[in-house]
Amino acid sequence: MSEKRVLITGASRGIGRAIALAGAEAGYSITAHYNKGKEEAETLKREILDKGGKIELIQFDVSDRNECREKLENLTEANGAFWGIICNAGICKDNAFPALTGDDWDSVLRTDLDSFYNVLHPLIMPLCRKKRGRIITLSSMSGIMGNRGQVNYSAAKAGIIGATKALAAELASRSITVNCIAPGLIETDMIADLPMDIALPLIPMGRIGKPEEVAALAVFLLSESASYITRQVISVNGGLL
Repeated sequence: MSEKRVLITGASRGIGRAIALAGAEAGYSITAHYNKGKEEAETLKREILDKGGKIELIQFDVSDRNECREKLENLTEANGAFWGIICNAGICKDNAFPALTGDDWDSVLRTDLDSFYNVLHPLIMPLCRKKRGRIITLSSMSGIMGNRGQVNYSAAKAGIIGATKALAAELASRSITVNCIAPGLIETDMIADLPMDIALPLIPMGRIGKPEEVAALAVFLLSESASYITRQVISVNGGLL
């Protein structure tokens, strides 16, 4: 596993953090991205190192195309192609559509959708030359169902699904799998203000999911055992339709 490096964007907290911990435990060498959460990223690094894992940190804004390219090309030149790339970083700015500002729309689309191109484009050709690898994107049930008050977020996450499926078709012949995970309601900061009395009855399992349950799927999709799984959108949502 020593040569199997995995980049995880948005790794300082929530689902990204859980994936980083699970990936390190599985033996992958983790490159954990953060933007503003330096303290949380340093805590993650110490936790993985204390358990004998391998991790490095990298900071950039996934919505800044030029910064992404510079940082990621330098990283690839120094260390070679990644085995896995997990595009997890994202934000939400919820509001009823008439009240959405231009900034609400632009910032969510730039961070959640444009980052697909910004992060993956500089890393694709090294993967193609090696003819192996794993790409995992994070969408959401919002991208499948569409949620009230989340027109911007739903648009971005639906776009991620389409982009993932198209890229999977392009890269399949090179033994590079591209899959999408669509979490439902997961215990993260994003659902802190959600009214649970309304949300829970909609979930057949009757509970909120844990970040570790999403991470377990991500680690499987990184593995050799998942080599014939590509172009899929897999929901982790407790049965939420």
